[in-house]
Amino acid sequence: MAFIVGIGLLVLVVEMVLSYGFQMKGQDNPLYWWPQPHGFIYMVYLVATALLGFKVGWPLGKMVLVMLAGCVPFLSFWVERRVAGEVEASLAAARR
Repeated sequence: MAFIVGIGLLVLVVEMVLSYGFQMKGQDNPLYWWPQPHGFIYMVYLVATALLGFKVGWPLGKMVLVMLAGCVPFLSFWVERRVAGEVEASLAAARR
């Protein structure tokens, strides 16, 4: 989910550059439709992060930081890799 949100955020940045940097408003901007789907995708990311956080027992602060990582371009990729490694390690330890 973090990869999808990260890619979506990069597309949103391109949309904003076209809109505000090149004054491509409305239908002139080929990505004018993207902000709303990106918002829905981000909401799914928030729910997925909360479900994972509750399941693995993260403190609320860590959940919020992982959720906020989806707001910074490229940070979601790094955080996802780090969190996935931590969760995989804890699952492997639990299986032993």
